[in-house]
Parts: sequence; structure tokens; C-alpha cells
Amino acid sequence: MRSPLYPVVSSHASSRRSFIKGSASLALAAFTCERVYGVVTSAPKFSGYPFTLGVASGDPAPDGFVLWTRLAPKPLEGGGMEAMPVKVSWVVAEDEALSKVVRQGTIVATPEWGHSVHVEVEGLKPDRWYWYQFRVGGESSPKGRTRTFPAVEVIPEKLRFAFASCQHFETGLFTAYEHMMREDLDVVVHLGDYIYEYAGIDKRVRKHTGPESTSIDTYRNRHAQYKCDPALQGMHALVPWLVTWDDHEFDNNCAGDVSEEHDVSRESFLKRRAAAYQAYYEHMPLRRSAMPKGPDMLLYRKVGYGRLADFHMLDTRQYRSDQPCGDGKKPQCEQALNPDSTMMGPIQRDWLFENLGKSASTWNVLAQQVMMARVDRAAGSEVGYSMDQWPGYEKERRRVLKYLHEQRVTNPVILTGDIHSNWANDLIADFDDLDSEVVASEFVGTSISSGGDGALEPKNLEPTYSENPFVKFHSAERGYVRCEVTPNDWKTDYQAVPYVSKPGAPLLTRASFAVEAGKAGLQKG
Repeated sequence: MRSPLYPVVSSHASSRRSFIKGSASLALAAFTCERVYGVVTSAPKFSGYPFTLGVASGDPAPDGFVLWTRLAPKPLEGGGMEAMPVKVSWVVAEDEALSKVVRQGTIVATPEWGHSVHVEVEGLKPDRWYWYQFRVGGESSPKGRTRTFPAVEVIPEKLRFAFASCQHFETGLFTAYEHMMREDLDVVVHLGDYIYEYAGIDKRVRKHTGPESTSIDTYRNRHAQYKCDPALQGMHALVPWLVTWDDHEFDNNCAGDVSEEHDVSRESFLKRRAAAYQAYYEHMPLRRSAMPKGPDMLLYRKVGYGRLADFHMLDTRQYRSDQPCGDGKKPQCEQALNPDSTMMGPIQRDWLFENLGKSASTWNVLAQQVMMARVDRAAGSEVGYSMDQWPGYEKERRRVLKYLHEQRVTNPVILTGDIHSNWANDLIADFDDLDSEVVASEFVGTSISSGGDGALEPKNLEPTYSENPFVKFHSAERGYVRCEVTPNDWKTDYQAVPYVSKPGAPLLTRASFAVEAGKAGLQKG
């Protein structure tokens, strides 16, 4: 396990004592809280209901999962907690009434970590649903439901999940989550842009509170504002989540330690990244292995659903080279073809190849951020590839596809977010030869709300299809993607809401595709 971060100290708690307390790890505090912090209160005085941000669970294993909450009686004002550690109790039961308790305990919520709570529950039975709740100072959290994943040697009959991304609070309502709550899902996969860092703008559907997020305080308030959305909060309480980030959890179009703005120093950029990463961890159901250390946070990981599917959760922002060719959509310049340019970084890439190579699962899922297919987005004789996506890192893109092809990785499926539109792509071995063999399938999901009300048929739809025959579906409405996986096949449904500027949008299935196990290539459902 990586060493935990010396937490970023809030501007409201910058005394010498706060700094000393801040240099103790959350993991250590959970076990030796009184020795580290002195008195830990179990009966705090709250200025309001402390569980305003709800509850969540994540990263399921065959014997457990992570439980999350954060104490925040004044969620948009830094949380509203006194700067003291608080003892929080938790319980896990086999029934919703919480009468059949199977695990329980206490943990300390510290001011240095925004009074967030991460409980790693172990020792449970595989492939079971459980219910949980937190309590503190006479107050009880909402109940949550979560589950363990099947045992590693078992091939389950079915897995149902949805994946989503890009939920700009200002540009639309989270109506898609209202519909997602009615789905019978085992897990939700979130591919990034969970928050947007921008300052609030008037005359939108909703408005961000505060300035652009740049400090620990402003990132915390922004996450809290999003977590206060009833639909998002409700979806978190219903099933476990697997999360990874993209750029807006920190700063738009960030690339490694390089800002998209030319006048930002590396030092100030990494200081801001440390604040963003800490706030992200404080608000997500992640394990201690993901605890950030300054501006670094280990987020890529593998989560297995028995021997049916391995989820390889990737991070294509923290380790990537700067976008080539000045970014934007354009032909691939020499930089885009540089063999040293990287999307994942060499350590993560080697980790991915190693895990793919030894996977015994029927399906290998790469859950990541940006489109892998080399799609020409310019109509006619012009060529326009996105330099922020995998075509901007062409050699590594080819290397990944070559590995999938030559090593015969079992049934690879790529899940993608980022671009606020739906795509269904065959990933072929050589995009310079459009007749080359299909290597993998890529499902790109649209945004929950980013971009506002969308369109079923985007501009230049026909040229997109004719110039990119490996693209089997493209639309730009809002929504999410639902997947049902069995040992024999994979079915994907593109679930859309026609508008997010007002409440009440219906849910429409716009397209369905299937992939047969052992046979690469999309088939219309």
C-alpha cells in the first residue's frame, strides 16, 4: 500500500497544532486515534443534520466493500464541523431493517480529511446483497444497499451494470440517475468528470456556488454541492460504484503535470492538484490504497466479478504526455506519432498488459476516459482527429490494440466517456486498413448532463458514418449506457433522456448492440 498523504490543510485550520495533526495518516488514525489525536468525541454538537451528503459504497470484493460518508451539517460552507476528530459507528446487515447484523464497528472522522469516512468491510459472504448505516451523536445516516462480488473461481450467470460520465451541475438536471435507479443493476461504473471545477454562471439550469475550484476548501464545497443532488445521492445509496476520474475533477484538459494555460507554473499546478485529489478521495468510496500523497494518487486498479469479467479501471490523465499538435481536432502531426508520447505512463501500461495477460475472465473491460477509435471528425477531404483522445497518442494506441490482438486477450471491451455523445465502435487492428480484423469493441457513453439538451442526430452524421465505417452508432443526447453480460454474450443499450433543461424527461432506448463471446465485432441488437 502506498504511503498516505500529509493532508492539505484547510485555510480555516492552519495552526501549528492543525499541521501536526494533519501529518498523521487516516489509516493510522482509524486504529490509534486517541494516541494520535488526544480526545475523540463521540457526542459532537451539530449545527444541522450531519449526513447531508448521503452514503455510498464501492470497490466490491468477494468478501466485502468500501462504505463511505462525510459529516457535513453545512455542506456548502466547508462542512460546518468543529475542528476535532469524531467517532462514527457503522453497521452492516443482511436485511434492510438492519436486524441481522453481520459486521459493525467504529471509525474516526478527522478534520484533516474533511470528516470523511472510509470503512473497508471484510469477512462477508460472496455474491450477496447487504444493507448498511452510519450513526454519530444520536443521528443516523440514510440506509444504503450494496453487495459483494462473486468468488474469484465462480463464473456467474449474469452481470448487469451501467456506466456514466460528465455530469455538469449547471448545464442540466441529473434526470438520467432518476431512471437509472429503476434499473436492476449490480454496480455503476463512473468514468470521470464527476464534478466541474468552473465558477458559477448565471442564467443556467442551476448555478455552482463559489469561485472556480482551486483550493481544498473550494473543491470540497463543489463536491458537496454535487453530492446534495437527490438523484445522484440516491443512486449512490442503491448499488456500489467503481469510479475513476477525467480532467474536470481537477482542471480542464489537464495532462500529467501540464496545465492547458501557459502562464501556470508547475509548482502551483501540482499544489492545486494535491487539493483536488484530496477532495476527490474524501468524497468517493475508495480504498486506503487510493489515498493520495500530495499531488499523486494511485487510482488504476483491477476489480473482478468472479471469472465473468475483470474491470481494469484506468487513469488516462495523471500520467499522460501533453496533448500534441496544439490540442484540438486536426491531422496527426509528428508529435502525435512520437513513440515516447503516452496516455497511461509506462508503469500503468505495464500493469495493464500484465493483468490482461493473466486474466482468466470471460470478458476484459477497460474502463477509461477518452475515445480509442481513430475517428475522423472532419467532413470531406479535411482530416480532424482529437488530440486529447487516443489518436493524439497514436503509437501507444496502436501498442494497446496490438497487444489485445497478438496476445489474444479474451473478449476485450472498452468503456469510454468524456465527449458528451454516444458511439459504438469496432476497434480494428489497423485504422489505415479499414478492412483489417476487428480486435475489440468500444462503447462510448454520453454525458449525464454536460452540454445541456442534446440531439439524437448530430451534425455531419452521414459523413461520420461514411468516412468511419467502424462507427456503428453515434448520437448526442444525454443519458447513460446499460450493459448485461453473460458467459456467452454482451448486450449494450444506449439509454437516453431527450432533455435535461427541465424535469420529467422520459427514458428512451436509442440503440442496442451485442458482442458474442469469442467473436469480436458489434452486432445490432
